[in-house]
Amino acid sequence: METRIEVENIRCGGCANTITKKLLEDERITAVDVDIANQTVMVQSDTDVHDAAVKILFGLGYPERGTVAGLDAFKEKAISVVSCAIGRIDMHTKG
Repeated sequence: METRIEVENIRCGGCANTITKKLLEDERITAVDVDIANQTVMVQSDTDVHDAAVKILFGLGYPERGTVAGLDAFKEKAISVVSCAIGRIDMHTKG
């Protein structure tokens, strides 16, 4: 089953790295593809994991497009900056 989620705040490979790493921690998710340019996340699984994936993404600061407004959007953007930085660090330490 493929689940496509349009999100906000994806800016670079660090963001994509963090998203992929965290989503794959859910045992039901078998593959993740992050499209930085279109700010979409494709999740492969055997069951419906949409709600769980959206929750993980939200916690990382990448809310589903159209679900966060006003000050909440600003807060999520700040969280995504931290997630992005962590992803960049992970990319550099892995070679």
